[in-house]
Amino acid sequence: MEEQQSSYQAVELIDPLIWIDCEMTGLNLTKNQIIEIAVIVTDGSLDTMIEGPCLVVRCPESDLSTMDEWCTQHHTESGLVQQVRDSKITLQDAEQQILDFLQNTCNLKGFNAQLAGNSVGEDKRFLSKDMPRLHDFLHYRVVDVSTIYECMRRWLTPEDVPENKKITKHRALDDIKESIAQLKHYKTHIFDKVKTFNQSIKSQNLDERQ
Repeated sequence: MEEQQSSYQAVELIDPLIWIDCEMTGLNLTKNQIIEIAVIVTDGSLDTMIEGPCLVVRCPESDLSTMDEWCTQHHTESGLVQQVRDSKITLQDAEQQILDFLQNTCNLKGFNAQLAGNSVGEDKRFLSKDMPRLHDFLHYRVVDVSTIYECMRRWLTPEDVPENKKITKHRALDDIKESIAQLKHYKTHIFDKVKTFNQSIKSQNLDERQ
């Protein structure tokens, strides 16, 4: 059973994963910026989930007015554009709040602060520019759920792994929760089955030796 904690009480997690998702004004690293960021920390087995800050970051109106069609449509429909206009939080404010959460609540250090999510390379690029201290705090290794999906799509059949339907809302916290659910789905239908199979083979070999 999953244990979810929302109050910021210091905890110790085994093999923790830092799930971060960012919404940006676009994908141009020189022109665009992060306008929303959320973080959830789980243990390595995805059984314990600690929900951290979800922050909307202000940006110049000129940046909002020059967003491409996709960003304008989705960020307006989700309500994010108006929240950005109303926000007083700077990139530096958001970065500090997330670092405080990771270091003080989750007791994380750089060596065990592995980033997780879907296509996290894009998020990490923008963290490097907009939140360099947070970027440098994270371990160089990542757990990219989209990589597992691409491997599964190439090497397994739909009969091997049931479809995991996603309803992407293009809001940072919702996207993280979907990514965690997606990895749980793969864990259940791929990795746990492999583990069970291997254990049965070992048990069979022991029986044959007796």
